[in-house]
Amino acid sequence: MTMPVHAQSVADRMNDYPTAARADYVFACMQTNGLSRETLEHCACSIDMIASILPYEKYVEAETVLSMRQVGGERMAIFRSAASAEAFVAELRRAQAEAEILCF
Repeated sequence: MTMPVHAQSVADRMNDYPTAARADYVFACMQTNGLSRETLEHCACSIDMIASILPYEKYVEAETVLSMRQVGGERMAIFRSAASAEAFVAELRRAQAEAEILCF
């Protein structure tokens, strides 16, 4: 017996980001934008918007590429030049841009 496949709802997608991942994003956002209550609200809004646009799996892929780009060496060059790696990052950048427009 196979289970029916259901599309992931926006609510499900927004809740697929672990709390620690959301907190990491908010902490980094606040370090960049200021340590105030207002910034906390903007940064929390931002990760919520990103979560509504980008499934967590895609977020992790993009964050992994960005992290690997920080590592030096020839073996990491694939993360700087591969079209698939660039596509992951481009999706995240689009979600971040939309979140910035709506939250800041």
